[in-house]
Amino acid sequence: MHNVYSRSYGYLTIVLGISFFILNCTPKPRDIAKAPNILILVADDAGWEDFGCYGNPYIKTPNVDYLAKNGLKATNAFLTTAQCSPSRISILTGKYPHASGAEDLHMPMPDSLDILPGFLKEKGYFSGFLKKGHIGSYAETQFDWHQKDLNAFDQFLDAAEMNPFFMWVGFTDPHRPYKEDIIEEPQSPSKVVVPPYLIDDQDTRNDLADYYNYIRRMDAQIGEYLDQLKKRSLLDNTLVIFLSDNGAPFPRAKGTVYDAGVKTPLIFSWPDKILAQTQTDKLISVVDIAPTLLDLVGVPLPKQFQGNSIEGLFSEDAIQGNPYVFSERNWHDSDEHIRSIRTPRYKLIKNAYINLPHGITTDIGRSPSFKSLLKEKERNSLTKAQSRLFELPRSEYEFYDIEKDPYEINNLINDPDSQKIIVLLKEELKKWMDQTGDFSPKIRRRPDKVNRYTGEVLDKVRLPEWIEVGNTN
Repeated sequence: MHNVYSRSYGYLTIVLGISFFILNCTPKPRDIAKAPNILILVADDAGWEDFGCYGNPYIKTPNVDYLAKNGLKATNAFLTTAQCSPSRISILTGKYPHASGAEDLHMPMPDSLDILPGFLKEKGYFSGFLKKGHIGSYAETQFDWHQKDLNAFDQFLDAAEMNPFFMWVGFTDPHRPYKEDIIEEPQSPSKVVVPPYLIDDQDTRNDLADYYNYIRRMDAQIGEYLDQLKKRSLLDNTLVIFLSDNGAPFPRAKGTVYDAGVKTPLIFSWPDKILAQTQTDKLISVVDIAPTLLDLVGVPLPKQFQGNSIEGLFSEDAIQGNPYVFSERNWHDSDEHIRSIRTPRYKLIKNAYINLPHGITTDIGRSPSFKSLLKEKERNSLTKAQSRLFELPRSEYEFYDIEKDPYEINNLINDPDSQKIIVLLKEELKKWMDQTGDFSPKIRRRPDKVNRYTGEVLDKVRLPEWIEVGNTN
């Protein structure tokens, strides 16, 4: 009896040991499914103030406002560039555009870089993107699933099954060109906000009203996604992030490093963890998003990241935020080499091509708003704010007190009372450029494909070849 009992006890011990190993060492789908789903919604050319929750008194954006009301709204969030594809690549790689090797529009990301969905695979995430990629073929292959139809979100959720998901939605709204009758009850041109650097005439107001309509169409699509998540009981454990890739497609906004070009709406909504109706005014750069998400799900941060995790903001942990945020403008239909540094109050801008007016994009050059500026320029009736776009020569450095001058109209670079902070910001800007491996404007240029003076399209080539113009010596 004793031998039989011992043998049975030994078998039982082995079985229990194997069961314990299986239960504790084998990945469990249900455990993985508890990881937060991640949904990133990227507007295409939306200004940071052009949403109800960011203070626009006229535009109706109930779904973006819902995310803000039920989550964390950042009021000092900044893009690394005011250019579409470089901005999106920067968000996904956690690198500044010049450091990613894809700093110019339509410039594909190098095959040597991994992006967020690739890093998330080790935690069992199923990844996909809808509509606009604009990040290059190698980057797109790192997603598991892709559809051009914005209405295919349900299909993606079906494909993800029990896995946590990472979804990137690249809207094409509110990018130009604009058409009429895209929504019911279109925006009245009398109910728009005309910034002081634009002409307040009927053409510009109509232009802004069309832009508002496209934002409202995007907002309605966001509402459909939220409804689908609610129906599947997924919303509470889904971190929804909303932001824009660059500023509004108007003169002195998109394609500039003024706040109208690089400041972004940034909302984090996650009912399971983030308290509703919270707000932060800490300086945040979009290079912080990738390290934050990997930190959140427990993936070791790769060396390529140039941002910092801000995951502590989700649980009200004390974090300092960034002392400075940095932005840049490179080739986007016209060539530029502009760099900027911003504090909560001040901004310093460094321009390389001071003997040319500010570069514009083809869509802005064709816009009614730009044409209205040209008409008033011919009449010599531009205000100071409106004439800054055509200023020649440009100052090598621009300096603004954002607190007193939110539209960045008054360049205080020669203000004697500002020299101490100007010297400091010049030093910090140079340090950032050196540490991140920025390239010199003396190395190469790309030809313009749009006339900076008239907005006329000069060349249909998507990305002209570089012209070697010298060296750094």
